Amino acid sequence: MNITVINTEKEYQATCRKLDDFLEKYADELDHLPTEADKEFRLLSLVIGEYENKHYPIPPADPIEFIKFMMEQKGLKVRDIAPCFGTASRAYEVLNRKRNLTLAMIRKLRIMLGCTADSLIEA
Repeated sequence: MNITVINTEKEYQATCRKLDDFLEKYADELDHLPTEADKEFRLLSLVIGEYENKHYPIPPADPIEFIKFMMEQKGLKVRDIAPCFGTASRAYEVLNRKRNLTLAMIRKLRIMLGCTADSLIEA
């Protein structure tokens, strides 16, 4: 096992190929990897993750887009989440960016959508 810190895109691509080969080799054993294979898997994941976090950061989600996404995932309509906003018309105003989310709305949405408050707060 020869795993080192990734410094270049070329090294990143090679390490990703190494992880792909590893996953193919142990496809049937991923839940019960031998100790050395488990160490190799975790190290590959760590160095790849570190490089990706540094070079391909994921910006925080827009709270309104997040609400719409969660509504779609849970099959909710505006009338379903209207109690979080007070009224359906206020819900439409927020979803159309004509009114800002309030702390009270965020607290209620967090419970209804089953998410963290961070997901609903703008960065």
